[in-house]
Amino acid sequence: MNCIIIDDEATARAIIAQLCSNISSLNVLEEFPNAIQAIKYLNQNDVDLIFLDIHMPDFTGFDFIQTLKNPPKIILTTSDSQFAIEAFEYDCIVDYLVKPITLPRFEKAVLKAKSTAIEAISTEMSSSKNIEISSGNDLYVNIDRRLIKINIPSIYLIEAKGDYINVKTEDKNYTVHSTLKKIEDKLPNDLFLKVHRSYIINTKKIIDIEDNSVLIKKDVIPVSRSNRPELMKRLNLL
Repeated sequence: MNCIIIDDEATARAIIAQLCSNISSLNVLEEFPNAIQAIKYLNQNDVDLIFLDIHMPDFTGFDFIQTLKNPPKIILTTSDSQFAIEAFEYDCIVDYLVKPITLPRFEKAVLKAKSTAIEAISTEMSSSKNIEISSGNDLYVNIDRRLIKINIPSIYLIEAKGDYINVKTEDKNYTVHSTLKKIEDKLPNDLFLKVHRSYIINTKKIIDIEDNSVLIKKDVIPVSRSNRPELMKRLNLL
């Protein structure tokens, strides 16, 4: 796995690099003392994994994550344990390491990152045949060996439930063996937005927004901190 290290402390970067050297499958491409330099690098290069410090001057680790459109897997490295709950609002974060970091704990985090990546690829391959897009506004889903046509604008909510997704429309709900990622790639960006790791919504169907949630039909849907800025950008605000 190609990885980079982002930490404002040189000693901390050296420690992470040393830990990485103990795992043959890790290839450290670059180290960065701040998030700005890392963003410039990621605009030109792809990586599989980022070791990221939370507390950095001017631009925190969470600020950095919110700038990434398609973030790779991220392992947070920090001396502060109080942000653990907030961290797992982000789909890309696979583990949270509190300094000082031991090698066994580090190896466990890397293994988790590898397993998550393999699972995502496997799920994507197994579910690829269950959702197909046609020309126009129609989506076909494979349910019990039948291809069922769904009118895309009629979809108001898509919810992940384990290995399945629940597609809710104006007329009927459909349960499909697939992933949010798979169907997200097939939906028009001008209508749909992933607002949480478990939910995609039709932004045209929003009834109300309050704090960190939206109301669609009778469903109250949580909006994660990382997705809220994009949601607000989509809205036609006075």
